[in-house]
Amino acid sequence: MAIEINFDALYIIEKNGSYEKEIKQLSTSQLPAGDLLIKVKYSSVNYKDALSASGNQGVTKKFPHVPGIDAAGIVIKSNNDAFAEGDEVIVTGFDLGMNTWGGFGAYIRVPADWAILLPKGLSLQEAMAYGTAGLTAGLSVLEVIDKQIFPQAGPVVVSGATGGVGSIAALILNQLGYKVAVISGKKDDNFLLETLGASEVMSREEFIEKYDAKPIAKPVFAAGIDTVSGPILSGMLKSIQYGGVVTCCGMIASPELQTSIFPFILRGIKLAGIDSVMAPTQIRQKVWQLLATDWKPDNLQKIVREIDLKALPNVLETVLNGKAKGRYVLKYAD
Repeated sequence: MAIEINFDALYIIEKNGSYEKEIKQLSTSQLPAGDLLIKVKYSSVNYKDALSASGNQGVTKKFPHVPGIDAAGIVIKSNNDAFAEGDEVIVTGFDLGMNTWGGFGAYIRVPADWAILLPKGLSLQEAMAYGTAGLTAGLSVLEVIDKQIFPQAGPVVVSGATGGVGSIAALILNQLGYKVAVISGKKDDNFLLETLGASEVMSREEFIEKYDAKPIAKPVFAAGIDTVSGPILSGMLKSIQYGGVVTCCGMIASPELQTSIFPFILRGIKLAGIDSVMAPTQIRQKVWQLLATDWKPDNLQKIVREIDLKALPNVLETVLNGKAKGRYVLKYAD
């Protein structure tokens, strides 16, 4: 017998070419087919969610729509032997919140392949303090460690440090004993030094002028984690020590990369693309386990602000306009 439950959601509708947000009561009968019906306890707010809610066709093509690329909650009904009713699960990536209704509704229905069991040592709220941003940051840090670059090698430079990926990457690296140099458009913000524990703070302009002006720069950093692309990414590549790696996961500054080949042919630098959307389950499980244990920052909650559905529309505007700091976690009432 089908389960039909009414629930609240942030509903995006198109009217005469504009997109409007409203809190609306929906039914689980309106959800797509899938193996798992999940009661969402927490979600999180990402830049991609803000794009979806503003009608960006590159993210979401079908409206009306419920965004939310992250969800953590409890399995209510399962048609897959890997999950049982009552299991606590995390769902990130794939098509969730893009063209499949997502975590900004109190219930979702998804394929079993999209979900992983919540690892021990992690609460549902902490899972969404991380969310897709944390998974992406974790994949980036894993790339640095897999290249045998450890704290004694030198500082790691991180861009977009007040954003989700950048802030969590900085926290993880700091937790693991790395010195972290951060790049941000909010250079004077104490958040970077006091909360993230950065050893050095640079503005975007300062970093570009210092490290991207010539075909190759002084080798200062052991590795880099870039979230913005453009000249920041180019400057990172030019300032990495011999045999280092730079990860790339975003393009807020630019979808283009114009740089020199000298770092690659003179220093053996590696450029590693990071994708969390379609990352294999085995890799996801590995990173989530590390996020729940050895990599879990002591001060994770200091970058988190919990909100409810009513506050969500304004928060999405804040994120879209680049004014967010850290992580917004959406909490549903019990």
